[in-house]
Amino acid sequence: MSEDVEREAMDYDVVVVGAGPAGLSAAIRLKQLAVEAGSEISVAVLEKGSEVGAHILSGAVIDPKGLAELFPDWKERGAPLETPVTEDRFMVLGPQGDVSLPMFLMPPFMHNHGCYAGSLANLCRWLGQQAEELGVEIYPGFAASDLTWREDGSVKGVVVGVVGVAKDGHHKDDYQPGMEINGKYVLIGEGVRGSLAKVLQAKFGLAEGKEPQKFGLGIKELWQVPDEAFKPGLAQHTVGWPLSGDTRGGGFMYHFGDHYVAVGFVTHLNYKNPWTSPYDEFQRYKHHPAVSRYLKGGKRVAYGARAITEGGWQSIPKLAFPGGALIGCSAGFVNVPRIKGSHNAVKSGMLAAEAAFAAIGEGREGDELTGYEAALRRSWIAKELRLVRNAKPLLTKFGDEIGGFLSMLDMWTTYFTGGLSLFGTLKHGKTDAASTGLAADYKPIAYPKPDGVLSFDKLSSVFLSATNHEEDQPPHLRLKDPSVPISVNLPKYGEPARLYCPAGVYEVLYDDNGQNPRFQINAQNCVHCKTCDIKDPSQNINWSCPEGGGGPNYPNM
Repeated sequence: MSEDVEREAMDYDVVVVGAGPAGLSAAIRLKQLAVEAGSEISVAVLEKGSEVGAHILSGAVIDPKGLAELFPDWKERGAPLETPVTEDRFMVLGPQGDVSLPMFLMPPFMHNHGCYAGSLANLCRWLGQQAEELGVEIYPGFAASDLTWREDGSVKGVVVGVVGVAKDGHHKDDYQPGMEINGKYVLIGEGVRGSLAKVLQAKFGLAEGKEPQKFGLGIKELWQVPDEAFKPGLAQHTVGWPLSGDTRGGGFMYHFGDHYVAVGFVTHLNYKNPWTSPYDEFQRYKHHPAVSRYLKGGKRVAYGARAITEGGWQSIPKLAFPGGALIGCSAGFVNVPRIKGSHNAVKSGMLAAEAAFAAIGEGREGDELTGYEAALRRSWIAKELRLVRNAKPLLTKFGDEIGGFLSMLDMWTTYFTGGLSLFGTLKHGKTDAASTGLAADYKPIAYPKPDGVLSFDKLSSVFLSATNHEEDQPPHLRLKDPSVPISVNLPKYGEPARLYCPAGVYEVLYDDNGQNPRFQINAQNCVHCKTCDIKDPSQNINWSCPEGGGGPNYPNM
């Protein structure tokens, strides 16, 4: 995969790709173990965002379970989790009203007591500070664009810092070939659908024998609202309207901090109707009285979107490969019914760190960290994900009403039996891309125009994400076959990229006579959600890392 370029190299004991909750926790745990053992270990964390937290997006109601294991004194240390959840609501929305479901109907692990509403991005910024105080070297703005290899085929490290390559491939005046950052082990914590994780899964067959990974698209806005609308500690989740037919998903709203309301919507990407626009469903959602009453009089201050792993237990790939391991959302540890994954990400990073530290202590490098996988399958991550493993397949097969009832029944059953289910372990079947139906089989959806008060257009939303890319660089959104969007996707599926993308990256343009369609990619708008890489029905779009520092810059998200 690596091109034949001479580069300087730096060597570390462990290289971590991605400064998310998994990567930072892994780095911190490695340093903690070294302190406990009275030894030294060198750790580098590489982050493609302009700063730690720049690309972190989550709801978020955060379970501090993992954090408490990493730092039992996290409160005294000043971790930015200041708003405990004080009120839990789960609602079913209809076009005109709503019904609140009694929380006692839900298993105890579905309740948010003991959790905190807040910003995962800010928590990662804080974790970054803790890591640096322990001696971890963090390099923001350094995109890991390639892998390096040992002669035996194991992963040796990554290539970072390649800049100054023009769109046509020539080297500009500021060209830098980048550096090799090599380690005895490389931990991949890129997040959902990471470009290096895709390569590793394909090369080492990590997903063989597993169910296909499933995904949702989460779109979120951050509002500041007046006193009368602010309910600190409120966590509200909804299903139902505005989605219809076989499209599943739901909304969330969390009140925290300085009059902040995080409002968002998740659309499961296995929807069939290619005319569906997750972005416009979210804009409609905010007009429902159960949501709008908390936003009126407020100001929208931030916007973002990202894909979410939803496959759960049966879709987790093999975690260790020669030279490293997958951690966090690169492996897919999100608990879909709980709408939480950061606590599992933290724990997975810790477990991988412990396995790597033990291996290095034994004089090993470049082999498989089998101890990590074994430890994870004994951990509370595994227990938690096994309890809810059938929730997603049941909702997909039977819909919100029947599927929701069966999911609740199954979760109660697995809770009381310690993991045994009436359904065994259900399969997901198709990928999200293969779930897309033909345009001719569905009616186009007429979405209302945004009013500029509660609902907004895509470009004004992208502006709030502070997204920016160097324009003259090789495209990070690549078409395997440039003819497919117009020759295949447009006639068969209505070219759904223009609808599923929440940032206006993809357009179909026509001449003055409404003829001769052409496909246009506005890569500058990309917020790195990676939905296109997942949902394109022809699997023709490949998302890869742009130059480091490019993309969104999320505040308080």
